[in-house]
Amino acid sequence: MSTLDEEDRREYYRIEDTIALEIRPLSAPEAAGQEVLQDASPLFNLLSELHLSEFESQHLLRQISERDRNLAAFLKSQNKRIDLLSQVIAITVLGQIGEPQPVIISEGGIDFQYPTAIAAGTHLSVKLVLMPQALGLLLRARVTHCDRKGEGFDIGTEFERPTDAQRQLLARYILQKQAQERRLARENESGL
Repeated sequence: MSTLDEEDRREYYRIEDTIALEIRPLSAPEAAGQEVLQDASPLFNLLSELHLSEFESQHLLRQISERDRNLAAFLKSQNKRIDLLSQVIAITVLGQIGEPQPVIISEGGIDFQYPTAIAAGTHLSVKLVLMPQALGLLLRARVTHCDRKGEGFDIGTEFERPTDAQRQLLARYILQKQAQERRLARENESGL
């Protein structure tokens, strides 16, 4: 096991999940670019922007709720309506991306199965839709390892230069998923 893998495992909590995933190798100019990746699909970009703007406004909603509970309740109900619309968009986007697949994901990267080999060091565009929140993210990644597994390949990647909002959205998703797994485990233990 490499030092990078050991450090990554200590730095980030990893979860097993099933998500919609689309992988595309980046051209040399795209890989060298510093800007946030944009997708060709306007629906996917809209889905991503919805979640980023919702995340960025959370602190304002907390401040409003301290001063005006009625206004905060109204804004929360509007947020729920927007969440429902984002789920409709996500269902459409899922049809474009493909069937959800099992992955291991952390704030630092994602491991997934792929039908062909991808050389270590290759720069990728990783488009993912995390459910049920319908969270769409488009991230840069670099392949850290590629190992034959069955009829395909186990690909490990490390995210490159995610924005703070992207990293925090991913962290929040992982923490919620971890809490859900713990809750289900407790329910199963108490039901035995």
